[in-house]
Amino acid sequence: MRKFITALVVIPLGLLFIVFAVANRHFVTVSFDPFNSVNPSLAVSMPLFVVIIAVAILGVAAGGMATWFRQRHWRRAARRHEADARRARSETADLRAAAAVSRAGMPQLAAPAQRGIYGAAGRDKQGATL
Repeated sequence: MRKFITALVVIPLGLLFIVFAVANRHFVTVSFDPFNSVNPSLAVSMPLFVVIIAVAILGVAAGGMATWFRQRHWRRAARRHEADARRARSETADLRAAAAVSRAGMPQLAAPAQRGIYGAAGRDKQGATL
C-alpha cells in the first residue's frame, strides 16, 4: 500500500517537473552584482527551470532549518522529561525491590479461589458453561 501511495504522488509530481522544465528551458542570466547590471562581474547563465527549482529547494531547506531551530526548547524539554521519567522508573524499581524484601519475612495468606467475571468455573448467572 505504501508503494502505491508513493507512486500516486511521485509519478504526477515527476510529470509536472518534466512539463515545467520543457516549458521553461530558455536561458536566463542570474547576476550577483548589484552595482553593474549591464556587464556584471559575477553572473551565471542557466535554464530558467533550474533557477526556479533551485530557489524552491533552498526555500524548503531554509524553512526546515528555521523550524528546527525554533523547536529546540521543545526538544530540550523532552530530553529533560525523559531523564525525569527514567529516574522515576529507577526509584520505583528500587522501592518495589525493597518492598519485596520486607514482605519476604511476613507469612503468606492463602490465595482466594480463582473466579471469573461471571463466577466460579466459567459459568454465567444462569449456570450455563461459557
